Amino acid sequence: MLSIKKDLLAALAAGLEELSPGAGDKAAFESPKVAAHGDFACTAAMQLAKSFKQNPRQVAESLRALLLLAPAFERWVDAVEIAGPGFINIRLKTSAKQQIVREVLAAGEAFGRQPATGEKVLVEFVSANPTGPLHVGHGRQAALGDAICNLRATQGDQVWREFYYNDAGVQIQTLASSTQLRARGFRPGDAEWPSGDKAPAYNGDYIADIAEDFKAKKTVKSDDREFTASGDIDDLESIREFAVAYLRREQDLDLQAFRVRFDQYYLESSLYTSGRVEATVQKLVAAGKTYEQDGALWLKSTDYGDDKDRVMKKGDGSYTYFVPDVAYHIAKWERGFHKVVNIQGTDHHGTIARVRAGLQAAGVGIPAGYPDYVLHTMVRVVKGGEEVKISKRAGSYVTLRDLIEWTSTDAVRFFLLSRKPDTEYTFDVDLAVAQNNDNPVYYVQYAHARICSVLAAWTEKDAGDAATLKDVDLSALESPQAQALMLLLAKYPDMLTAAARDFAPHDVTFYLRELAACYHSYYDAERILVDDVAVKLARLALVAATAQVLHNGLAVLGVSAPRKM
Repeated sequence: MLSIKKDLLAALAAGLEELSPGAGDKAAFESPKVAAHGDFACTAAMQLAKSFKQNPRQVAESLRALLLLAPAFERWVDAVEIAGPGFINIRLKTSAKQQIVREVLAAGEAFGRQPATGEKVLVEFVSANPTGPLHVGHGRQAALGDAICNLRATQGDQVWREFYYNDAGVQIQTLASSTQLRARGFRPGDAEWPSGDKAPAYNGDYIADIAEDFKAKKTVKSDDREFTASGDIDDLESIREFAVAYLRREQDLDLQAFRVRFDQYYLESSLYTSGRVEATVQKLVAAGKTYEQDGALWLKSTDYGDDKDRVMKKGDGSYTYFVPDVAYHIAKWERGFHKVVNIQGTDHHGTIARVRAGLQAAGVGIPAGYPDYVLHTMVRVVKGGEEVKISKRAGSYVTLRDLIEWTSTDAVRFFLLSRKPDTEYTFDVDLAVAQNNDNPVYYVQYAHARICSVLAAWTEKDAGDAATLKDVDLSALESPQAQALMLLLAKYPDMLTAAARDFAPHDVTFYLRELAACYHSYYDAERILVDDVAVKLARLALVAATAQVLHNGLAVLGVSAPRKM
């Protein structure tokens, strides 16, 4: 059906060109808002009416006459109707809709994927400093980043996953001093322990675990570092390095359980040791985009749309936090990543304008609007009808590991992807473990497992081979429920393309829920394993194609497609 759609679009473009040279680029199909109106809709007649100085319906009539003469329309279209002010509604023949089953079964896991584009895309996500366990906000970011990577890969892009973190600075020093206090036997609440809202200390039980392993002289290894503790509780530098390595390993374990991998870990400290920060500042100064005032160095960020100029270098000689961000993104550009996506919390909204301003001011050829940002809100967790705010492990927040242990990796990923990133989300733990239709991930996975059960029953009874379903006669697939299911399968590739373009993995969750519902309706309407062999094989081919698309869509989300439940 996808090839049929391309042929029909080509015929539409040719018809528009004949009506008005240059109008072929207006050839596009939409999905009618009401299914009864047809399978495709075209609004080109209304777009051309003004230039033709005609009523849109007159233009539509002229276009309809041309379309009816096109071989592709003669072969695959049952009716071309004009509605309202000039809509053209197209009804496909049943045989046209049936072709999607063959296309899905032939392509298998590649269905919906586009040819390689050669474009390199870098997606930076999670980027949590190693100062504590990953919280549910990091979990939402991990799910978003990984799904966006998968989406871009379906469109033929070369995708690179990157984790950026600060391995120095005040937070890391606080981590070291908190661990040292624990190693000396102190704990939150003791007189020796820092207290108050601004007290520099981490209070979670994980600090005690780090301290004990440090005293035991253990070796910890993460994806990007390895360190053996000295055991000397007076050696603050050793404590710092051990604590960072320990928490990086903990993050790795959480991300592995969440089925997320990275191609590279990029250290903020490397931007200073390599001289990139200083070089970036020199570029900005040389470009005349800075000035000195009140003992500080300022960036003229208002020249690039920011609401005020920003301090780059403070009076004490230290750089403000957006300066290494600018240096980091210049490095991304120089590494050949001209498409970059940053997944960050909404609290980073204020940094967007100043980072982009710095990149423009540096004069290194980076276009306006680079990089792209996807901002997400935090997540509320509800369990037993009450909000959960504290984890014993973390001390002040619910961790990603808590969610996984309470539910499952599949549930956490699907749930955290089921809303637009910038909308508030409440994670209902009880719903995530419920085995009923109210649980969206269960509902979708059950549809896949249900089809696998049908196929297994056919294989056991008739010694059927799923590979043979690619070539069966599909003419028996004529019912309204079957046709609705086939039309929905055909929408999968366009849905993927739009979701990848808009960084919108939630669109995939919506589609999968709709497909699961459509399948359940079909299953309730028609028995599949009937006595008539031709009918049975056609229906088996349809449900096998549905299982394949469910599997493919779940894979984009990083969610499993179980064969049994």
